Amino acid sequence: MKKTTESTSHYTDLEKMSSEDLLININREDQTVALAVEKEIPNIAALVNACHERMHRGGRLFYIGAGTSGRLGVVDASECPPTFGVPHGLVIGIIAGGDRAIRKAVEFAEDDREQGWKDLMEYQINESDTLVGIAASGTTPYVLGAIETARKHGVLTGGISCNPGSPLSLAVEFPITPEVGPEFVTGSTRMKSGTAQKIVLNMLSTALMIKLGRVKGNKMVDMQLSNNKLIDRGVKMIMDEIAVTYEMAEELLNKHGSVRKAVEAFQQNN
Repeated sequence: MKKTTESTSHYTDLEKMSSEDLLININREDQTVALAVEKEIPNIAALVNACHERMHRGGRLFYIGAGTSGRLGVVDASECPPTFGVPHGLVIGIIAGGDRAIRKAVEFAEDDREQGWKDLMEYQINESDTLVGIAASGTTPYVLGAIETARKHGVLTGGISCNPGSPLSLAVEFPITPEVGPEFVTGSTRMKSGTAQKIVLNMLSTALMIKLGRVKGNKMVDMQLSNNKLIDRGVKMIMDEIAVTYEMAEELLNKHGSVRKAVEAFQQNN
C-alpha cells in the first residue's frame, strides 16, 4: 500500500531556509488541512450519528492509538469532563504503552497486535460502546488488532487515518480519512496528519456532547468550575440568561455548582 503520509516532502534543503521561510512554508501546508477534513464531513457525521445512538442508551466512547495519535485521543477524552461536565468514564483515551507513553515514547508498544484489546478489556468494553482507532498511517498493529477484535464482539468501530484505503479504513465500519498529503518534514505525521486528527476529534466529541444535551444555546453550561477564570465565565453566563447582578449570579453558582443548575433553580423560584 502506498502511504501518502510517508511521501517525500514538497520542499527540500530545509536546513538552508531562514526561520521566516520555514514558518511560511509550514503554515502554507497547514492551510490545506482544514480543506482535507471538510471533504470528510459526511463520514464524520455518519460516525457521530451512530455513536450518539449508543451513547444515548448509556454506551461509552473509546479512543485507541499509539504515539502522537494516541496522545491526541487521550487529550480529547480528558477534556470532555471539564468542558461538558460528563463523568470521566464516558470518553476514554487509551495509548499504546500506557500512561507513561503520553510523555515518553515506549519502544515497540505500537507493534503488539494483541495488547490493544487487553487494554480495552480493563474497562470491560462491550457491544454498547464505540471504539475509534486513531493512526495516521492506518497500519498500526496495536490499533488494528484492537479494532478487529472489537468488531467481533459487537463494538461499533470508527477509524481516523490519513491514508485512503489503509488497513484501518478497511477494518472499521465508519472510516474517516482526511488525505493531507506529504508532510513538510518527510514522514513527520505529528504535523499535518496530527493536526487533521485533532480537528476531527474536536468535531466528533463536540458534536456528540451537544447532541447529548451538554451545551445550551452555545454555552458550556455543565463545565467544571475548576479555576477562577471558569467561575467568572460561569457567572457571566448566568447573567446572560437571567437578569441578575454579578454578585447574585456568583451566589447562585456557588450554591448550585453549575450554570445549568443555577439558572434552572432561579427560574423555578421566580
